[in-house]
Amino acid sequence: MLSNSSKYAIKAVLFLAIHSNRSKKVMAKDISEPINVPQAYLAKLLQPLVKENIVSSVRGPKGGFYMDDENLEKTVIDIIFVIDSEEKFSSCMLSLDKCNEENPCPLHNILVASRNDIFQQLKEKTIRELAHEVALGNAFLPL
Repeated sequence: MLSNSSKYAIKAVLFLAIHSNRSKKVMAKDISEPINVPQAYLAKLLQPLVKENIVSSVRGPKGGFYMDDENLEKTVIDIIFVIDSEEKFSSCMLSLDKCNEENPCPLHNILVASRNDIFQQLKEKTIRELAHEVALGNAFLPL
């Protein structure tokens, strides 16, 4: 359901949520190794997240990426939609172009309720809440 790009973006945002703030910025090279994502690829993923105000950044010698209070209130679905778009999230599990409510694939009706539930949870869960769970040790993320 999630592309590798969305997974990498979520990990990068959580890394920033835990390790950065306005006065402590982090460079892409310092994020890439702990989350196991190539630096150039990570830098490309962070650009649209900055543009959509999910991540903040400052250029220059003391620059880098960071999360502020506004960024931390964004949701997981915000990240996914920036990276993959809404259509990707709601696409057919069998990758059939014409699958929809009126013309369901064999898995459509089985998965639609679960998908809607997952979508709702991702829409409600903020970056701050996820980072807090990791910081408390209630969720695992190698950072």
